[in-house]
Amino acid sequence: MSEAAIASDVIGLAKPRVDAHTLGVSRADELLRACGFKTVIADDAVSEAFCDPAQADKSSLIRRWLSANQIAILCFSYRLAATDAVGIFRKLMYQLEFHGMLGKHGGRIKAVYVAALPGACDDIKRIYGDEVGVFRGDETPAETLTIMGIDPSLAPSDLVGAHPYDAALESFGRDLVKTCDYASALPVDRQTSPAFGAKREKAVDRIAHGRACGLPPLMRAHVGPYQANRRDAVHLLESWCGELSRAGMLDVLSIGTSQLTQERFGEDWGDRPNGGGAPINSPGEYERIWQAARPMLVRTYAGTCAIPALAVMHEETMNIAWHALSLWWFSKIDGRGPHTMLENLQEHFEALRLIASGTKPYEPNVSHHFAFRGADDISYVVSAVLAARAAKGLGIRNLILQIMLNDPKYTWGVNDLAKARAALSLVRELEDSNFQVYLQTRAGLDYLSHEESKAKAQLASVTALMDDIEPDNPHSPDIIHVVSYSEGSDLATPEIINDSVRITRSALERYRLLRRQGHVDDMTRNPDVQERMSFLVQSAKEVLATIEECVDPPYTARGLYDIFSFGFLPVPDLMYCRDEFPEAVQWTTKVRNGRVDIYKDDEPLLPRERMAQIREGILAR
Repeated sequence: MSEAAIASDVIGLAKPRVDAHTLGVSRADELLRACGFKTVIADDAVSEAFCDPAQADKSSLIRRWLSANQIAILCFSYRLAATDAVGIFRKLMYQLEFHGMLGKHGGRIKAVYVAALPGACDDIKRIYGDEVGVFRGDETPAETLTIMGIDPSLAPSDLVGAHPYDAALESFGRDLVKTCDYASALPVDRQTSPAFGAKREKAVDRIAHGRACGLPPLMRAHVGPYQANRRDAVHLLESWCGELSRAGMLDVLSIGTSQLTQERFGEDWGDRPNGGGAPINSPGEYERIWQAARPMLVRTYAGTCAIPALAVMHEETMNIAWHALSLWWFSKIDGRGPHTMLENLQEHFEALRLIASGTKPYEPNVSHHFAFRGADDISYVVSAVLAARAAKGLGIRNLILQIMLNDPKYTWGVNDLAKARAALSLVRELEDSNFQVYLQTRAGLDYLSHEESKAKAQLASVTALMDDIEPDNPHSPDIIHVVSYSEGSDLATPEIINDSVRITRSALERYRLLRRQGHVDDMTRNPDVQERMSFLVQSAKEVLATIEECVDPPYTARGLYDIFSFGFLPVPDLMYCRDEFPEAVQWTTKVRNGRVDIYKDDEPLLPRERMAQIREGILAR
């Protein structure tokens, strides 16, 4: 049986490089450090070794990493396919046992834990019993510590506390799933929208039609079946598109493509690992998927190389509903692409110029990626404004502002509302006759439980939270990115996606009715939200003013690179390229009282103090 952790234990956190989900590792790292433990996160080379720990050279690298850091407790994360997780973990355990590194063989490692999909966790528990602890993904901070044998009282009370608003949302979600006949929700009739279902249809026209007719927000969901055989997976995706089209619940189908599709489109993939997602590899396959999906609007992930050319191809093959680019991200700094950050920004700017020559919207897919790497709430807002200003300067006319809530999942709802309203208010300052902003909301990446009933209630709860961003605006949000309730456990099938849309639609309708009747709090002028929003807006303005003072010109590929390099956007949990960006990773952030701030010692660091430090650093270069 695994031994409980003690204060002197060094805890190692690792994941295979092919798994791009870094959020769980970052959050575990923060929690354990807050309890006083020393943690070590596997770097890029070691993460690559964890992809196949049975290979001699990779096994040797892993063992050297464990020994050099004197790791006593190993936490291994793999959030992709369950069978792959079990296979990789068994190879890892065999190597640790064979080389006598486990405590039962006299080695230093006294405990091993796995964070994976529930099916993988179940299989690992059947194989190893109490020898290995498992995390299925919806554990609270206190539950996480308990599983590791750590006293939850070691965690700061303001890290594990809660707010009454969150309890009210949870109660609403549970009640809706228990009492509402959401299965009876019917498709929304949008057939009178201009060019409905035709290849020339525009997403902004469908949004405008919905506003004019008083219809619910557009419903968008990711769809991306994975199978070992590439062609079988593409055929299955076509079949799913047909099912979703006939059901009529979904408005926008987002193709969840594989890492190889994004990075090596059109190449011979050989035996390279796919990393999950739909493995599309030709323009003809995109055309067939669009045809099968009609009359839904269709979009897909951007590429991670040849980005402008892929953007053009997406236009030609499926009339992509809108483009989403991550600017700094999906490059070497997050292990998602082959480009350096500057190369990535340069390609993204070239792609944005091409997009601006048409009328398609652009979604800056940036703020939550900073949050995934430990950025504070101010930087969440600032990154959204930077992306919007750069887009407008390049000629983009329609911008879709995506707000990912529950990020991190310990965030209080009142802080989510403050972040969303702050970002919206600053981005909407850019609006004029040539630039319009549309709000898109979604649940957090790791928010939903693996337990079906709990996840359904959470989906209803987060829908209510979305509606409280602008409770006095019947047209807000314009788009809801529906995260399927199975997200925490398994791939979403058409049936699950349709049911998730039904829950979302029903929750939105019920919550608005309860607000009109006075049965839920009107969050329009909630003092906790207003106070935090005011702080975030003023702080973001101070950061943005300093950026424009120190970076000339700021809204270029080089400018955004320098903004990151100078440390304006803190990413203390960045896993890759840390040596290249010391100023960006030097900051300490903490989740306290449901919000993320930058700290110096035990006190929040005020923006003006941090800006003074950055100015000093720039002058010293």
